[in-house]
Amino acid sequence: MRMPRRGLVIQARTRWLLVGLALLFSLVLLMYLLECAPQTDGNGSLPGVVGESMGKEYYQALLQEQEEHYQNRATSLKRQIAQLKQELQEMSDKLKSLQEKKSPKVNGMNYQGTKEQTSNDLLEFLHSQIDKAEVSVGAKLPSEYGVIPFESFTSMKVFQLEMGLTRHPEEKPVRKDKRDELVEVIEAGLEVINNPDEEDGQDEDDGVGDRQLYSENDFVEGYYRTERDKGTQYELFYKKMDGMEYRHVTLFRPFGPLMKVKSETVDISRSIINIIVPLAGRTEAFAQFMQNFRDVCIHQDKRVHLTVVYFGQDGLSEVKSILESVARETDFHNYTLVSLNEEFNRGRGLDMGARAWEKGEVLMFFCDVDVYFTAEFLNSCRLNAEPGKKVFYPVVFSLYNPAIVYANQDIPPPVEQQLVHKKDSGFWRDFGFGMTCQYRTDFLTVGGFDLEVKGWGGEDVHLYRKYLHGELMVIRTPVPGLFHLWHEKHCADELTPEQYRMCIQSKAMNEASHSHLGMLVFRDEIEAHLRKQAYRTNSEAVG
Repeated sequence: MRMPRRGLVIQARTRWLLVGLALLFSLVLLMYLLECAPQTDGNGSLPGVVGESMGKEYYQALLQEQEEHYQNRATSLKRQIAQLKQELQEMSDKLKSLQEKKSPKVNGMNYQGTKEQTSNDLLEFLHSQIDKAEVSVGAKLPSEYGVIPFESFTSMKVFQLEMGLTRHPEEKPVRKDKRDELVEVIEAGLEVINNPDEEDGQDEDDGVGDRQLYSENDFVEGYYRTERDKGTQYELFYKKMDGMEYRHVTLFRPFGPLMKVKSETVDISRSIINIIVPLAGRTEAFAQFMQNFRDVCIHQDKRVHLTVVYFGQDGLSEVKSILESVARETDFHNYTLVSLNEEFNRGRGLDMGARAWEKGEVLMFFCDVDVYFTAEFLNSCRLNAEPGKKVFYPVVFSLYNPAIVYANQDIPPPVEQQLVHKKDSGFWRDFGFGMTCQYRTDFLTVGGFDLEVKGWGGEDVHLYRKYLHGELMVIRTPVPGLFHLWHEKHCADELTPEQYRMCIQSKAMNEASHSHLGMLVFRDEIEAHLRKQAYRTNSEAVG
């Protein structure tokens, strides 16, 4: 069946209307999308080719931003690295400057030069220690307690002041370090003598065959003392058996290697000693003194003059008789007797004895009638006193009361057998300054003794202090050849309180050792104990 024409027209119009509505809807949708799209800094555009261009620039911008960030970071790191390099260079420069003082320089000085510089600096420091110490010149000291005394030694024994309760006044060096020290010092002195250099004053042209060599057997004596903040000083003396020349070597250990201070030859063959003895009464003691003087000074040494200053008239004739008898028997006439009709004053007596000498410069030994000395001591006196430079104050070994020391014997042994350095036989009289060796000009220069001091004691300390306050060096050391013989002391009532105290103190110390005095103090207790022991023994025997 065929459709009519009118129906076809309506159908066509309806189709176009639907197409129009579809287009209108699409247009409205498009406009809506355009209005709702996000805006950019540039002109708006539709997605497509234009959108792609905007995304590349965006990412390029992001990449550029990141690159700038890393560039800034790199710049900051470079700046920090530069600062570290600068600090490292400064540290390197400091280290280099320190190394230049201790190690070879890169440019210029070689290793040997640097080593020599270091050695020179060390020697300069060690020599400065010597200059600070009291080695070549004396030091001003406030009192007698400021003196650092020497201790003396031979190749076999040490004579020491500080004993305590275990050490002895004379002993062999027990400690290995002390033995090794003294052996090293003696050998070092021999090395200096046998291999002299220019400053020792010996001609280098002299061959070894022409030069007299010394050995350990030629070592006579030595002294040493230690200044705790500087070092140890050694005075060494060597002598050939058949000669009168001594070799004197001074060494100093500034808490390091031994260093030679000087080496010299000391000729004492013409050195006369004027032995000055003040005296009042005590003729028996003087007779004993003259016996020692005869044996040591006249028969052995033969280079002495004796000056006796006698106070008062009582006993004067006996003293003259003793001197004349010795002169006849020995043909010795080098003595002077000075008589003073006044009260005994030790300082005045020694002063008068010093001024009585009229032959110019002379070495004086201030002595007492109770002093026993050896020929070796006289040489020590010569070696340790030097005019204008040093005075010698030896420490005497004072013997105890022989009646106590040898109480277990019927009678004490002869004096010569009592001259031993033991704790129970005596002590170093380190508080006494009466025995001294000094030159006459030095004695007169310091003003001599204080003549205002009367009676016993005190005058020697005043003179000693004068030297301490001056520029001369004071040699203070115990010597083995000087003894003070015991004699009973009487402390007079006329003494001042200070003198009386000193006299009593000296009297107590001279009597006996600590152990012997203790035995005397506790004698009754000991005897009671012995009686009880004897009673028990007898009771047990009876039972």
